[in-house]
Amino acid sequence: MVNYQLLMNATVAGDVRFFSGVHLRHAALERNKRCLLAYLYNRLERIKAMRWEFGSILPAEIRANICEPEVQWFSRYNKNLAAYMRSLGEGTGLDLTQDTKPPKNLYVEVRCLKDYGEFEIEEGDIVVLQKNTTHYLPMSHCQHLIRQGILEHVE
Repeated sequence: MVNYQLLMNATVAGDVRFFSGVHLRHAALERNKRCLLAYLYNRLERIKAMRWEFGSILPAEIRANICEPEVQWFSRYNKNLAAYMRSLGEGTGLDLTQDTKPPKNLYVEVRCLKDYGEFEIEEGDIVVLQKNTTHYLPMSHCQHLIRQGILEHVE
C-alpha cells in the first residue's frame, strides 16, 4: 500500500525516488481518459448516423439504450440540422436526408404495402396507392414513403 502523505512530502522536497511511479500513474490516467473520450465520441457518431438513417425520431428500442445526455445531444443535433436544411434552397429548404445514396435509375418499381390513397407527383399525375399494387414512380417522390413503410422497393 502506498502512503500518499509520504509520497507528497517526498515530491515536494524534491525526492526523485517516486517520480517514476507518479509518472506511470499519470500516464495511465491520461490513457484511460483518451479511451473514454474515444468511446463517447464513437457513441455520438453512431447517434448522428441514426439521425440520417431513421429520421428525426429514434425508435423506442434505441431510445431505451441511450442515456439522457445523449437524448439531449440528439435533440440539439436534430434542431441544428433542421435549421440548416431550412436555410438551404429557395425559401422552402432542402431535405438533405432524402437522397443519401445516388440513384441508379430516376424511376423505381415499388409495391404498396398499405392503403395510402391518392398520391400526386410533380407532373400533376395522380397515382392511387392501394395495398399490393405495383407502380413505376420517380425515386425522388417515393423515397419518404419507402422510409415510412408504405411502399417497398422492388428489385
